[in-house]
Amino acid sequence: MARPNRVVIAKAGLDGHDRGARIVARALRDAGFEVIYTGLFQTPEMIVKVALEEDADAIGLSILSGAHMHLFRRLLELLRAEGLGHVVVFGGGIIPDVDREALVAEGVGEIFTPGASLDVITSWLRARLEPTDATAAQR
Repeated sequence: MARPNRVVIAKAGLDGHDRGARIVARALRDAGFEVIYTGLFQTPEMIVKVALEEDADAIGLSILSGAHMHLFRRLLELLRAEGLGHVVVFGGGIIPDVDREALVAEGVGEIFTPGASLDVITSWLRARLEPTDATAAQR
């Protein structure tokens, strides 16, 4: 039997508002995902370390501080450097449309803004993490 998909939910930078991240973490847990919440004030390096140690399938990054371009880019750079380019990265927060488009073009799977439905987030993530024959054989 395959293990549940592991999702790291992280709060990066100096942003101390974690209510949304905690709500998403709970919704994903209730939907059957294994969720690892990093807590506040994480660096991209710390988040990648957790993803590596926990064998994460996805990382959800919540940012409300305005540092989203730097933090997402650094996270993607570090994931690739660690051989974790396959980890699905998604995010949430107050991120302008033009920045959302740029981040998706650079490799972020999706950005969910405030008010996004928990069902939509859960369904989107589940669709990205559906086991294929190759991933099922690895587990």
